[in-house]
Amino acid sequence: MTQIKSLEAWFVTGSQSLYGEETLRQVGADSKIIAEHFDKSISVPVKIVYKPVLTSPGAISTLCAEANNNADCIGLITWMHTFSPAKMWISGLRSLNKPFVHLHTQFNRDIPWDKIDMDFMNLNQSAHGDREFGFIVSRLRIERKVIVGHWKDDEVLRQLGVWLRAAMAWHDFRHLKIARFGDNMREVAVTEGDKVEAQIKFGYSVHGFGVGDLVHFVNQVGDKEAETTLGEYKDKYEVERSVLQERKNELLAAVKIELGMRNFLIDGGFKAFTTCFEELHGLVQLPGLAVQHLMNQGYGFGAEGDWKTAALVRGLKVMGTGLSGGSSFMEDYTYHLEPGRNRVLGAHMLEVCPSLAIGKPRLEIHPLSIGGKGDPVRLVFHGETGPAINVSVIDLGNRFRMIVNEVEVVEAPDLPRLPVARILWMPRPDLNVAAGAWILAGGAHHTAFSKAVTTEHMEDFAAMAGLEMVVIDDHTSIGSFRKELRWNAAYYDRS
Repeated sequence: MTQIKSLEAWFVTGSQSLYGEETLRQVGADSKIIAEHFDKSISVPVKIVYKPVLTSPGAISTLCAEANNNADCIGLITWMHTFSPAKMWISGLRSLNKPFVHLHTQFNRDIPWDKIDMDFMNLNQSAHGDREFGFIVSRLRIERKVIVGHWKDDEVLRQLGVWLRAAMAWHDFRHLKIARFGDNMREVAVTEGDKVEAQIKFGYSVHGFGVGDLVHFVNQVGDKEAETTLGEYKDKYEVERSVLQERKNELLAAVKIELGMRNFLIDGGFKAFTTCFEELHGLVQLPGLAVQHLMNQGYGFGAEGDWKTAALVRGLKVMGTGLSGGSSFMEDYTYHLEPGRNRVLGAHMLEVCPSLAIGKPRLEIHPLSIGGKGDPVRLVFHGETGPAINVSVIDLGNRFRMIVNEVEVVEAPDLPRLPVARILWMPRPDLNVAAGAWILAGGAHHTAFSKAVTTEHMEDFAAMAGLEMVVIDDHTSIGSFRKELRWNAAYYDRS
């Protein structure tokens, strides 16, 4: 995630030359103070760059063009300190290909009741300056987030931080490359999709490789390098002595797969990848430990060729940078249907990210009944409890849809015979409604799961991407959810 440190958002203030130089100097000074305050906030994940006050169509268009061409700019924070005639913004906004958030604030928090005069009123006109700006953005039918409140308020900073994290992920999507080792799991529908349309819609590209291309990199990993890495894992995880002694060759093979895969991804500039257990020619075991470690380093992953989920996991990783909690590839695996205690056990064959783990994961080796290869190495752990989200993106043919289910991770009982990482959760509002709504929406069995990212992050991201989004939470009922899907169909299917 080192490249994220260079990202920035531009603080852009609108006004007009009518007010004169003295007023405009004050507008600029006030705007700079706000930008600096945002830049110092722990809620703000990127650098905030102050930009000079905009007072003409030409200046606005020039700034938007500069933002489009700046590789580090993830978007704009727009604010109208005074009245800013919105026709000035039409050309610039129509050309802008970066997202922006509309900050509706004013420099002063309180009205100075005993001193207020017309000079003060002319300077502090956000109340109707932002309404003018809001009209033209709505007229241009541009999606955006509107944050209302004083710029020092914690809630304003929180909402801004959420939006900026979504913008980070959207920026990453526009440049993301996904490596696909092998193809889709044969005859599976939901993990397929239109990769060309995805690149048009989201910006990321999917590149297919034979497993032999990966094996070439794996075979280049030396024994000494693998031994060194394995030594690090001895301290990091719980490992039985018998495994270290009797099954060391299998451990070293898993480490070589991990290091070879990482080298392949670095060499090609890939930040996400997929594997498929049906295509393992040249690998001695299915990548388990490798996938878990690479996800923990920020890579996106999707099993069985699922490139849409690989991209989504990468997006959650970017959004959650620096936040507590983790994100991972996930699958709704099996249910506990005890009345009043319905639960979902989430897991996969091997590939759940240890960023979700509670306690020290165990490094284990067990047989796998599919894939036809040697016993794979994996990390086994329970998940940390608390609120989380489960997210799926599907291809409906004429559009992509995002489905989000809010869940509560709960403590799992001991599972002594289940040799995989696992998460146990209660879906909101309950299993019957959540599963029913998820299936009606076409949600996949593979998901991106996060304890760091929230529904609000995903709402902001979906707005930037122009992506249909439906949410399953405490307020969901099947009747209202069916209606929402029908309304969405009418909206997105229109010619």
